[in-house]
Amino acid sequence: MPWRATNVKELRMQFVIRAMSGTERLSALCREFGISRPTGYLWRRRYEQSRTLTQVQERSRRPHHSPTRTGSDWERRVVELRKQTGWGAKKLRVLLAEERITLPVRTIHRILERKGLVSEQVHGPAPGRFERSEPNQLWQMDSKGKYPLQDGECHVLSILDDHSRYVVGLHALPALSGEKAEACLVQTFRRYGVPQAMLMDRGCLWWTAWNGWGLTQLSVRLIEQGIGLLYGRVCHPQTQGKVERFHRTLGSELRHRGVPRRFAQWPEALAEIETSYNQRRPHEALRMQRPVERYRPSARSYAEQVKAWEYPAGSEVRRLNSQGMLTEQGQRWFVCGALAERWVRVERFDGKLIVSYRHMYIREVDLERRSSRALVVERGRGAEDAPVALRAPCASSAQNAPKDQKEQV
Repeated sequence: MPWRATNVKELRMQFVIRAMSGTERLSALCREFGISRPTGYLWRRRYEQSRTLTQVQERSRRPHHSPTRTGSDWERRVVELRKQTGWGAKKLRVLLAEERITLPVRTIHRILERKGLVSEQVHGPAPGRFERSEPNQLWQMDSKGKYPLQDGECHVLSILDDHSRYVVGLHALPALSGEKAEACLVQTFRRYGVPQAMLMDRGCLWWTAWNGWGLTQLSVRLIEQGIGLLYGRVCHPQTQGKVERFHRTLGSELRHRGVPRRFAQWPEALAEIETSYNQRRPHEALRMQRPVERYRPSARSYAEQVKAWEYPAGSEVRRLNSQGMLTEQGQRWFVCGALAERWVRVERFDGKLIVSYRHMYIREVDLERRSSRALVVERGRGAEDAPVALRAPCASSAQNAPKDQKEQV
């Protein structure tokens, strides 16, 4: 009889039945079933002791007594913290150590496995990493999807410090609009100050293809605060990896706590998650420190009244109308809608008007050909080579953030 042709449980029972019949030699049966003689004697002995075939089956090799096993009180605390936070073994180890419960990470993980509290997640490694050396050198900002509610919808706006992973802003918006996002940013700036630069994707709130700099009304207001703007590559969320990773944690926290069903419940829920993330949750990328241990507010305060930009002496300075247009020779020329009612510099060159705002060349108006175009220099055709506008000379220079595989404004 081939040993692997039949179910193992059935083979064991067949062996015991034939061995107990007394008509066959045990050594011959063991050779036929492909097992050793000690194993055959073991199976027969198990049946003789219990007189039931079910006792012949494979038994657990788990020891009857484990003197070094973690105590039930500690196991209970591990389970309580897991259910309370939803965190993994590495983070739970930090919380337990603060309660003077010293357990290895592997032991905590085994406890969670025994209790059925571990779900397998496989994530690929990041292709490259960067981190600013000080807080407030760079903030990452992004919006997290849309949550349908019983009374509308909720959009979450997240703002994260690159160095410390500290969440400086976590806001619930009933609609994703520039006006509502700006109110959240102003609230954040008043609380933590102004960063040197901000990194964003090319979402419609802070990027548009209608001008070379991608200016929107919101991005212009950030520039006026002296904030350098950096934009990630198209279809490349890895550039904003820290805020994207926070969004994964945010989603897990919402599922663990229960996703609010009404908009009025969201601010309180997000405030609890923000406090837990910043002050209680250890962060692996910070060597299990909390973000609050590495963050401090910015020394640059928010300017309630923006100081007028100083163009070079002798410049022709004009103010755009409410549509972002410039009037010349009795005709209106479009410059940039995001710069409506702002002062720009006009330079006359070879029958053209070169319009700049602060440190940026914005548009070229050809009076002879009666045409205009955005000032853009093409660097290439790849996804990473999006257009970058020309820089204009200026008397006052805006804060420029360092480049890191991103475009800078």
